[in-house]
Amino acid sequence: MQAVVVHEIGGGFHVEDIAIDDPIGQEVLVEVKASGLCRTDLSVASHRHEYPVPAVFGHELAGIVTKIGPEVTDFAVGDHVVGSLIQFCGRCANCLSERSFQCLDRDATLRTSDQPSRLTRDGVAVAQGFGLGAFAQQALVHSNQLVKIADEMPFPQAALLGCGGLTGTGAVLNTAKVKPGESVVIVGAGGVGLNGVNGAVIAGASPIIVIDVAEAKLEKAREFGATHTVNSAEEDPVAAVKAIAGGGADHVFDFVGIGKVQEQGVAMLGKGGGLYLIGVTSGQTMNIDGRALLQGQNSITGIHMGSGVLRRDVPAYVDLYLAGKLKLDDMISKEIGLGEVEAGYEMLKDPTVTRVVVTSF
Repeated sequence: MQAVVVHEIGGGFHVEDIAIDDPIGQEVLVEVKASGLCRTDLSVASHRHEYPVPAVFGHELAGIVTKIGPEVTDFAVGDHVVGSLIQFCGRCANCLSERSFQCLDRDATLRTSDQPSRLTRDGVAVAQGFGLGAFAQQALVHSNQLVKIADEMPFPQAALLGCGGLTGTGAVLNTAKVKPGESVVIVGAGGVGLNGVNGAVIAGASPIIVIDVAEAKLEKAREFGATHTVNSAEEDPVAAVKAIAGGGADHVFDFVGIGKVQEQGVAMLGKGGGLYLIGVTSGQTMNIDGRALLQGQNSITGIHMGSGVLRRDVPAYVDLYLAGKLKLDDMISKEIGLGEVEAGYEMLKDPTVTRVVVTSF
């Protein structure tokens, strides 16, 4: 099959032919119909050394099941599925407490060292990013990382649910449990931040304040349901939030991951409010006044994958989309071919481009 291979960290994305194994155990072979470009894959492929190379990345997967392993009982050939980088064993205490996003044995979804590699090139193992490797015509995935979806759900929109949708929408609905009438601040109006706006609208939050430095992104946020927008390159975002939210916000969601921005997030909080950290930027730290945090009865929470439970949340988000309540169509700015992944990441530098999805394989 054809796949996008990273030969060396920082060496770019290259389409070539590689071999994919047959499913064993609880594995499922999926014909990939859509694969979203998430900046996490770009970061890992360009700067980080978490995976050996060569490797195939891509973790926002939607497709059709073509073959199942002998121990698979919850999928059948022909099922439409979404893949997610939530890797969980299904057996540990956290998984059994509906906290699979905090699984204690995530490697249970991977092959062991004494088993053949799922992907190979000329007999040499090719690593599979996040257990998915969706920048390819096919993906061989443990069934725990997949969820069945309704056939009427379009694949490009479905692919966005596996990461950005779970993370942004789930942060608001699952982790913060925002209630109607509570004030929400979304810092960073990229693809994941806009999913946060989706969640805030569904929760009935008011006001919904979105902060960014790009006017094009703020305009998009208004289209998604933001009641107020603040360009932090032109005005003090803390003062603006306090003026809009009557002294401070109930919930602030940081999708940027910069220490200074996080410090501003704490300063935006009203009494009893919470700051939720979703954006990740390596090496960032923030300085917090512990006494002020105590007196304000505020909290700071790190969030992984929107506290998502894959087989509970993705079908629910599909239902919301099909009911016209979850805006995913407007997320997709460009659809590209498998050989255009490198160009697709360049497109994402344009603030008018929200999400890019591979749909031609």
